[in-house]
Amino acid sequence: MTIGSNSLYDIGSNFSIKLNDKEVLVLEDDPLSKSLHDSKEAKNEKKSEEKKAEEAKRSSNPDELSEDEKRLVKDLASRDSEVKAHEAAHQAAGGGMTGAATYTYQQGPDGKMYAIGGEVSISTPTSSNPDEAIKNARTVMASAMAAGDPSAQDFAVAASAKVMEMKALAQKAKEAQSKQEGQEAYKNEAITLDKEVA
Repeated sequence: MTIGSNSLYDIGSNFSIKLNDKEVLVLEDDPLSKSLHDSKEAKNEKKSEEKKAEEAKRSSNPDELSEDEKRLVKDLASRDSEVKAHEAAHQAAGGGMTGAATYTYQQGPDGKMYAIGGEVSISTPTSSNPDEAIKNARTVMASAMAAGDPSAQDFAVAASAKVMEMKALAQKAKEAQSKQEGQEAYKNEAITLDKEVA
């Protein structure tokens, strides 16, 4: 294979190897390749700017949305209303035990943000007695099931609250039994003392 001087070999986007007059390889900028690369970048940048301008134009004028985009906006708006009503129901039923609602948003083709998911935190205060624990558990259950269409997470929270209620009821029954046994023991001891005195 014969290599003549000033032969070019493409080794990348902007560089080439060239043999100089002394037959030594030289790495240098390839002006042709560089100009082609710069031209492609400019075209891509222009397309990107045109696309952004088109989206901005559409977002400022909802009448220019396609039928599919209008349907999507309608679905997103409906979902937004459902999510916000669902979380508001939890907050209303939970009273002081619920925190602020947090939402997950999705941007619609009209440029607006729509809530597509949400949650409300419920914190149960520690209870000093079984009656208070039962009351708290029932409030949590009511809050979890307050929405018209409870989610799987809502059912899980309600189930946990039901377990909390059952434990408190068991503790209350145990305390009542201990109290009853204590009263009976006291009564038996009093009867025994009366017989010994008599």
